Amino acid sequence: MSGSNSETAMTGGCMCGAVRFTAAGDPNWVAHCHCTDCRRATGAAFSTYAGFPKTKVRFDAETPPGRPSSSGVMRRFCPQCGTPISYEGERWADEIHLFIGTLDDPAQLEPTAHVYTSEQLPWVQLADGLPKFSKTSDSQTVC
Repeated sequence: MSGSNSETAMTGGCMCGAVRFTAAGDPNWVAHCHCTDCRRATGAAFSTYAGFPKTKVRFDAETPPGRPSSSGVMRRFCPQCGTPISYEGERWADEIHLFIGTLDDPAQLEPTAHVYTSEQLPWVQLADGLPKFSKTSDSQTVC
């Protein structure tokens, strides 16, 4: 419908389907994070997140449980299968950072940067041409 103010919505969830969510509109940013905490939380060499305003993300059932991973940080996961779902930090109190791998169509979001490359594993070779930030950039707000 022409002139509609409706936002696009992205859906996603965990591996077993117990956790489902909808994120309305475009994310504030999408980036790969190479920090040690994200590696340990996911078991991956780096993680890819999309940062959405908290007001734009709705869980179909109750908000999944979380576990503090460091001071002021909550990482949420599926209580049934253990899939990591999100990162929430006091530093970005109005955002929720969703793992793009949990989206039903993760290809619809393209990362625009690498952050925390100061903690990047030495055998990871970044040849995608994206900007690299030792921590975070002034325009990127990630974990």
